[in-house]
Amino acid sequence: MAYTYPHEHRVRYRECDPMGVVYHTHYLDFFEVGRTEALRHAGIRYRDLEDEGIIMPIVDVEVQYHGPARYDDLLVVDVHFTQMPTVRVPIDYTVRRDGEDEVLVTGHTTLCFMDAEARRPVRPPPVVRNAFASLLDEE
Repeated sequence: MAYTYPHEHRVRYRECDPMGVVYHTHYLDFFEVGRTEALRHAGIRYRDLEDEGIIMPIVDVEVQYHGPARYDDLLVVDVHFTQMPTVRVPIDYTVRRDGEDEVLVTGHTTLCFMDAEARRPVRPPPVVRNAFASLLDEE
């Protein structure tokens, strides 16, 4: 029971450090864009959740660097959903160059569903639970 969404990202010059490799903090941006697009693909839009008064802050993040990405590399950020969300939703990431097997970066984020006004944890709304149920049954 897992779902992987592949998101492509072309490394831009401004994302590289003076050593010519992707500066480490940019991987968090790559994770965010991949995660947002994966959720959009599943029919879940952050904007719609925010309109319903639900926010999803990151409460935990981990990144492991295994190899460098460089300017103009076409990366594939695989976004892995492995379980139904509760109050929290864990997400794993794997970054590779397109067409290559070498893993450059792995990572993990945990997001929490929160009531935007009360700033208290809440269960995910039905649209999220239904989307994840469909995604996790696909594979």
